[in-house]
Amino acid sequence: MIRSMTGYGKVQQQHGQMKIIAEIKSLNSKQLDLVLRLPADFKMIEFELRNLIAESVKRGKVDFVVSVEGNGLLKSGRIDQQAATLAFQQIKETADSLSLPLPEDVFSILIKYPGVIANGETDIPVPEELAEATIEACRQALASFDTFRAQEGAVLKSDIENRIYLILQLLDKVEPFENQRTEQLKQRLWKNIAEVSENLKFDPNRFEQELIYYLEKLDISEEKVRLRQHCRYFLEAVNEDFAGKKLGFIAQEIGREINTLGSKANDANIQRLVVQMKDELEKIKEQLFNIL
Repeated sequence: MIRSMTGYGKVQQQHGQMKIIAEIKSLNSKQLDLVLRLPADFKMIEFELRNLIAESVKRGKVDFVVSVEGNGLLKSGRIDQQAATLAFQQIKETADSLSLPLPEDVFSILIKYPGVIANGETDIPVPEELAEATIEACRQALASFDTFRAQEGAVLKSDIENRIYLILQLLDKVEPFENQRTEQLKQRLWKNIAEVSENLKFDPNRFEQELIYYLEKLDISEEKVRLRQHCRYFLEAVNEDFAGKKLGFIAQEIGREINTLGSKANDANIQRLVVQMKDELEKIKEQLFNIL
């Protein structure tokens, strides 16, 4: 089953006092271009998440954001007892040297000293169960994202299949004009010979040989056969997983056969059908840019 490269998924989960939010968005890209945003405290799960995302997404410009509301509880801070003891000694020594009593609110003064309230490197580590819950929320967001892409892929599949069938229908319409072209070409050559001279003598057998040679150069039978084969192959490949690049290669081959058919057509009606085929193929190629 083909999938769209554009997609969206979001999951919100409650874990105790924490609310975990995992959100993913993607756009078209030839390779995987991942931007992962995590809270600073959760960097230890970044490598696992990157592998998880890469395995699921495969290709595209991806923006994955994880936030944990209530995460400030992990950064509530704690008193550095050694720094507090040194600060208290300084306050007491200063008060004694000035013959002043210690202030009643000495603790409120104490906690304002730099380093007494520890943050940053001494933050409380993220509990293992919270880290696991965050990874699980990311898995669920990826599952929602994949469902979205599969639904979009089904729409794309229907559209490009219909356009391939249109190309085959247009190809079927070529044959009547192709049969007329042979007779019209023969009549035109006879007319040109007659216009040169009414009394001109020529070998009818040689004329037939030259006509056959000329028609062989304009013969489009092989192009029609190959075009049908490429279209059938395209319809088979569209049911495969992650077939975007493969379908792009087949579309290139379809385009080559249509172009050759047009260059050898030598008929306005066939050229008109070729233009319609090219139009449908261009619309297919546009859609293929969005297929994984």
